[in-house]
Amino acid sequence: MTKKIILAVILALASTTPAFAHARLVEAVPSVGGVVAEIAEIRLGFSEGVEAKFSTITLSGAAGQPLSTPPATLDPKDAHILRLLLPGPLAPGEYKVAWSVVSVDTHRTSGSFTFSVHP
Repeated sequence: MTKKIILAVILALASTTPAFAHARLVEAVPSVGGVVAEIAEIRLGFSEGVEAKFSTITLSGAAGQPLSTPPATLDPKDAHILRLLLPGPLAPGEYKVAWSVVSVDTHRTSGSFTFSVHP
């Protein structure tokens, strides 16, 4: 009986595949597809910690032209949050946020979303 249980456990473990985690976007300020009157920074929250050195946020205007911003940084209190400080107020219009992050487990993920500024 014990040999059968051990064999069953070995077979069950052998048939499983390891789960590879990836940092998923779980929170965004401004929100995905959201509308804001003004904004001073973009904050992206991920499902796991990210490596600032290998992670980026870019902001583009409606015509697709990238806006000049400083590099994205980690929130000093939470390695799950990547921040992009804006150099000044954004003009009314639609903007695209594109992000690419490397999680602490070294997996890269990326994505994008839009938001609008309307006073």
